Amino acid sequence: MRRLILVSGLLVTPAGAWAQAVQVPPTQSAPQPTPSTSQPATPPVAAPPTTAEPSAPRATQPTVPPSGQRAPVEVAPAAAAAVDPSYVIGPDDVLSVLYWRDKETSAEAVVRPDGKITLPLINDIQAAGLTPDQLRASIQKASEQFFQDPNVSIVVKQVNSRKVYITGQVAKPGPYSLTSRTTVLQLLAQAGGLADFAKKDKVVVMRTESGQTQRYLFNYKDVIEGKRLEQNIELRPGDTVIVP
Repeated sequence: MRRLILVSGLLVTPAGAWAQAVQVPPTQSAPQPTPSTSQPATPPVAAPPTTAEPSAPRATQPTVPPSGQRAPVEVAPAAAAAVDPSYVIGPDDVLSVLYWRDKETSAEAVVRPDGKITLPLINDIQAAGLTPDQLRASIQKASEQFFQDPNVSIVVKQVNSRKVYITGQVAKPGPYSLTSRTTVLQLLAQAGGLADFAKKDKVVVMRTESGQTQRYLFNYKDVIEGKRLEQNIELRPGDTVIVP
């Protein structure tokens, strides 16, 4: 019995020694994934469609011109239609008087029935019957007692004293200002042309002279074909063109 115990002890000892000789490295647990700050932990959810209006496009920077060249300058549209230099000012016309060195003296004036306008400092001055350049010279001379070398310009902003009228079968009937010399054919063009059913050979110009009304016939077909061009008369203030 004692021999059996010794033998078993011999068998047990080498196993223990072998276990001490061979060292098994400790089991390392797998590293736990660290939540990333760049990706969400939950699946991405589609954003609801927006109803906001798209923002306005950003203004682009102006192109810088090459060295030695001037940048393009934007020119504002003219406030009034240009009139013929020979245009004669009349009552009810609207004028703009500009003093370039003394802008606080500039003014806008309506020509009165007596033909005069009222301006700061120089008061009343005759305007009707003069061209814009003649009125400029008159105002400039009257201003010399208040300013040294006054620089004045005149702009006819509205022509109300010289109007003609067109009625009947045209695209745009109504009154038209005579800012320059205008013939019957030119007025028809300004009015948008004749309507489809207009009687092109029976156009009439009505004119009052010395208290009497005169009638001038105008055959559109003849004039555009170069025939009887004397019918294409120059219009005068107060004329009425009738297109049946």
